[in-house]
Amino acid sequence: MQKQMGEAVARVARKVNETVENKTDSLDLANCKLIAFPVGIYKAMRSVTEGIHRISLANNELKSLTSRFVTTFSQLRELNLSGNYLHRLPEEVTSLLHLQAIDLSRNRFRRFPEPLTTVAALETINLEENEITEVPVEKLATMASLRSLNLRANPVSPEARLLVRPLVPFDLLLSPEEPVPKA
Repeated sequence: MQKQMGEAVARVARKVNETVENKTDSLDLANCKLIAFPVGIYKAMRSVTEGIHRISLANNELKSLTSRFVTTFSQLRELNLSGNYLHRLPEEVTSLLHLQAIDLSRNRFRRFPEPLTTVAALETINLEENEITEVPVEKLATMASLRSLNLRANPVSPEARLLVRPLVPFDLLLSPEEPVPKA
């Protein structure tokens, strides 16, 4: 067990060092057994955070995302949080002015994360395989940049399905039916 933890810590450190040394625009910490975003990374990456445009924290064991994470990586364009235990997002997500794609599939959301509806640049939201029953249709319909919303494998209420169809100007994916085409 300790050996596995040591390997996971070393893997995270190696990936962070690669990103800092190469000044790449992405940080991939997928499959690192993280239960929280390591606080030490903020200090280690402070010289390059403005240049980070893509982060993957997929397939970890995250239960929450902190406001510090969002404000530190304020230039994000893509954020992959799939395969975690998230059930909400911090309000500060609204400050991600450049965020174009967010993958929240295979998490524990019961409610649609409404702060996303105010992210103006957002084009793609993936919420497949969560526990969402209600969808803020009116707010989603005002999202000018939104092109795709994946709600497959969610128990979206029949009422919400009927309301969503005529109002959405983007591709909406619901189960078990076919995708709803753009209006």
